[in-house]
Order: sequence, then C-alpha cells, then structure tokens
Amino acid sequence: MVNYIWIGMTIVGFIFAAINGRMKEVNEAIFHSANEAVTISIGLISVLVFWLGMMKIAEVSGLLAKLAQLFKPIMKKIFPEVPENHPAMGYILSNMIANMFGLGNAATPLGIKAMEQLKALNGGKQEASRSMITFLALNTSGLTLIPTTVIAIRMNYNSHAPTEIVAPTLIATFVTTIAALCIDRFFYYRRKRRRR
Repeated sequence: MVNYIWIGMTIVGFIFAAINGRMKEVNEAIFHSANEAVTISIGLISVLVFWLGMMKIAEVSGLLAKLAQLFKPIMKKIFPEVPENHPAMGYILSNMIANMFGLGNAATPLGIKAMEQLKALNGGKQEASRSMITFLALNTSGLTLIPTTVIAIRMNYNSHAPTEIVAPTLIATFVTTIAALCIDRFFYYRRKRRRR
C-alpha cells in the first residue's frame, strides 16, 4: 500500500511540474538529492560500522551477556510466556540493546529472529500472541540511550552540537516505552476480561 502512495505522489508531482513548466527544477532536485543521499549514506556507514564493532567487542568480551543478565528479570515480567532460556528471549534482549544504542539497522535482523521464535512458541498460529504484540509495541517505541544514526546525520550537516539530541531522545523514548507498555497491558487485560 505504501508503495502505491509513493508512486501516486511521484506521478502527481511530475504532472504538476510539467503543467507549470518546472521540470528543470524537478531534474535539478532529483540529481541534488541523489548526490546528498550518497553523502549521507557514507557518513552513516562509518558511524554504524563503529557501533557495530563496539557491539561485537561487547559480545566477545561478555559485556552483552552481562547486560542481558541485568535486563532478564525485567524482561521476564514483560514477557511471562517466554521461557527464560528460550532463544526468543536472547533475540529480544539483543534487539533491545541494539535499539538502545540507536543501531536500528543492526536491530532489525535480531527483531525478525525474535518474532520467528515467538511465532514458533505460539504454535505457528496466524493470530499474534501476547508476547508478539508486546515485543512489537516495545520495538516501535524504541528506548534509545545513544541515537547514533541521528548524531551521524547531524554531524553530516555540520551541526555545532550534534550530541545535544541525546537527552531529549532519552526522555522521549523513555516516555514512549512506558506508554507502549501501559497501552499494551491495558488492551491485554481488557481483552482477557471480555473473554470471560
């Protein structure tokens, strides 16, 4: 559906530009944006490679395992249906830690693996389980300690203080995570009461 919306917007934009005789500006904008996209991508790659390297060092040194152990009691309360040593819990924890460091691209494969494991726990049913819904809500709210991608973009645009976004991001994502958990629990218990 989203693809059709983008195609529609592009076609309308080209038609509007052709009617108003502004195709030259459209062509210039296309080439300028393409050049800028490559520049931004290269800047993001360097930051992502750095943080992915740091994550690998944390994994090999055992720091990631210690962080996972630290968050396990909290995760057990949030995901009571997931057995403690099940692979799903490991993927959930790894995904959330990657998100905390603003590594959305690195967190995505871990999130997909977590969902696959949660679906297996759900018996392969088409209806999402409580844990799947909770994980999706938490993943969408995305508690972030260091927004590395945003910092990289701000650095590419020569921001005077690219890291000043850290505190507002931490506060905003903390609030959205609490809100996501509250809304998730509200609808879960409401659905449970209706089934009685």
